[in-house]
Amino acid sequence: MNRINITTLGVKDVAKAAEFYKKLGFITPSTEENPSIVFFNNGGTKLALYPLEELAKDINESDPPKISTGFNGFTLAYNAKTKEEVDLVFTQIEEWGGKIIKSPKPTFWGGYGGYFQDLDGYYWEVAYADSWIFDDNDMLVIAE
Repeated sequence: MNRINITTLGVKDVAKAAEFYKKLGFITPSTEENPSIVFFNNGGTKLALYPLEELAKDINESDPPKISTGFNGFTLAYNAKTKEEVDLVFTQIEEWGGKIIKSPKPTFWGGYGGYFQDLDGYYWEVAYADSWIFDDNDMLVIAE
């Protein structure tokens, strides 16, 4: 089991969340006005948006996990190819309804990046490093 095919985010409003992600550049074949689920096509994976309460019920209908706010130890990451690309993302996040948590700046590990929250509070890191190499699917190559 050495891959993640779909990452599903439980969201409060699928249509609003889908619009936010489309503005970030995510691509979906969905054209529904009020979709029950949206899948975004990414290089090698998919990102899905699904109603939060329905996702909790899907995990356990009789005793769904408690829905909480705050940090649950989970982040998503977008690895940019330039510092300017990182800055460009952050210039638009608040206009689109997101919240900047940490503005881009040099990192302790020698890169450059920051964090924002999407409409539902999911934390995203947007970062860049001179040393990064990407494969033909725009996936970050991590060498040991």
